[in-house]
Amino acid sequence: MSYRLGVDVGGTFTDLLIIDEKSGRTVRDKVPSTPHDPSEAVINGARALCERAGITPNELTLFLHGTTVATNAVLELKIARVGLIVTEGYRHILQIARSLVPGGLAAWIVWPKPEPMAPLEATIEVPERIGADGAVVRQIDEAALRANIRRLKEEKVEAVTVCLINSYLNDVHERRVAEIVAEEMPNVPVSISADILPEMQEYERALTTVANSAVRPTVSKYVGNLERELRGWGSEAKLNLLRSDGGLMSADKSRTAPVNLLMSGPAGGVAGAVWIAKNSGHPNVLTLDMGGTSTDVALIEDHRARLRRETSVGHLTVRASSLDVRTVGAGGGSIASVPELTKALRVGPQSAGAVPGPAAYGRGGNLPTVTDANVVLGYLPENLLGGTFKLDREASRRAVQTIADALGISLMEAAAGIVSIVNETMYGALRLVSVQQGYDPREFALMAFGGAGPLHGNAMGVLMGSWPVIIPPSPGVLCAYGDATTRLRVDAQRSYNKMVTHTDDAEVGAVIEEILAHVGAELATEGVPVADQEHRVEIDVRYAGQAFEVPLDCPTGTTIAELVERFDTEHKRLFTFNLKVPQEIVNIRAVALGKAANVSAERIEGGGGDPVAARLYDHKVWMDGREQDAVIYDRARLRAGDTIRGPAVITEMDATTLVLSGHRALVDAVGNILINPEGR
Repeated sequence: MSYRLGVDVGGTFTDLLIIDEKSGRTVRDKVPSTPHDPSEAVINGARALCERAGITPNELTLFLHGTTVATNAVLELKIARVGLIVTEGYRHILQIARSLVPGGLAAWIVWPKPEPMAPLEATIEVPERIGADGAVVRQIDEAALRANIRRLKEEKVEAVTVCLINSYLNDVHERRVAEIVAEEMPNVPVSISADILPEMQEYERALTTVANSAVRPTVSKYVGNLERELRGWGSEAKLNLLRSDGGLMSADKSRTAPVNLLMSGPAGGVAGAVWIAKNSGHPNVLTLDMGGTSTDVALIEDHRARLRRETSVGHLTVRASSLDVRTVGAGGGSIASVPELTKALRVGPQSAGAVPGPAAYGRGGNLPTVTDANVVLGYLPENLLGGTFKLDREASRRAVQTIADALGISLMEAAAGIVSIVNETMYGALRLVSVQQGYDPREFALMAFGGAGPLHGNAMGVLMGSWPVIIPPSPGVLCAYGDATTRLRVDAQRSYNKMVTHTDDAEVGAVIEEILAHVGAELATEGVPVADQEHRVEIDVRYAGQAFEVPLDCPTGTTIAELVERFDTEHKRLFTFNLKVPQEIVNIRAVALGKAANVSAERIEGGGGDPVAARLYDHKVWMDGREQDAVIYDRARLRAGDTIRGPAVITEMDATTLVLSGHRALVDAVGNILINPEGR
């Protein structure tokens, strides 16, 4: 027997899922996260789950992990002190940066400019120059460089970045500088921009490579600890980590290029949603991943999630591909408050987190949260996590009553108001990835998952007009499902920078073939034979004079004329207009993907349509401004074809699903719950 283990670390809970690679059978668990040391929940949770499932450590072949270690390091500024080496005359590259100031017209007056990750005092110059055509204009002055490196030693830098002008055309100087740094500062990790981002635009190249250096020691230590714990446990499972773009990277690669992990956590849910969408027959899906701290939303079109050329975490935006995931501070633990100044109800972005958590958790929390509001309204039964976690309903009522008193309304009205506001926050995020990108959400299904997503999915379907609302099996651990079912990914890029009128299909094709050969060979070193690889090409195109590009998929055999036509179509969809100027091919990227996981969806037993066998007990919920009769069902007992009419609550180990009045839920052949309005 061989199994793959997917583990996803969230702010409140850590999700674990084991998949039998032959049968598709799954075993899952949720354990509280350990923010002081995320690996503690990962390893302890994996041990407990394997013991419960009767699986020995040596039966695990793959350990697939989505992590927020790099993300948290940036957000909490727990980063390495980075030394930066640049071409002579470019020492202030990070200080000058770009002129963009986020916010409104006068935002620059109040905007606190973030401190560069590599301080000026730890930035040194090297006398050298590569020309705009890649030719060596000035050789490296190695003696001067070695003298300047002494300053980096005095600054006690923990990682070094090398970013020289035009190195994306010729990296010979960067590699020599890296060799000299290794001689002068052994045991200090060195990142060079030619490896991390070999593209034009030196500021973005420098910033991305510096960010890589900043999180490199933290990620390296974390990955090393995980591997050591795995081996100590007796498992030889290969450790892979989830990249921001939804692919996997090896443990070794994650140590050298951790900038690709900055959005690893949110990517797991989207990767899992893609897998579920393929098995449920819904190619176009909006995703709603609502956890305890935040909610991530994304758009899947034709079974493929939209990608961005940038990754943003806090104030940091680097040029590394990531899934187009938007995050808002709305989760089950989001705290409700009534500020004295406005006397208006607010929900989030502050969160009660895992400790102390919502008042309902009984861990000392007393602030009202979204979870407490759901408990008061009757949407959350008293037992969670399969009965191992009991909620304190009275504590929730006391917490939400503080909001009711502040607003001068009833307890139920206050709880309903908290839920409505958090729903509107998520509605705004969903519009960002759909309406504002030129998509009609009514043409998409909505998939709700995460620990709190199924509770709010039906309401979000009403707001968006997106049907059906899909609640996948094990919705609370779908991120771990994504980690366990995605595949290895390697990419490489090259700046091209030619007008379409000044190049031809043969010239572009030669560059594509060269990059494809590179990524194919790199993936082969990860143990994936070329015959098992899937190759893709992406090309960034813009109109002459524009300062931004539109990335386009480029299937094999695509001509420049076809690329231009597709660019005009996409540009008009995004911005409602086209320009009568030539197009420019800016960057060419190649992607090599490993073999897809041999995991099929587990089909469930068929039923007669009546869910009576899953019925637990009658219940009362507050809905549509009044108390209504409802029924609580056990999802584990539901069968394919069963239909549940709302109001209803469906419970399972890792999540709770709410079906609103006027709606019905149908269980499909693979266990998804499909919610639609009555009569649709």
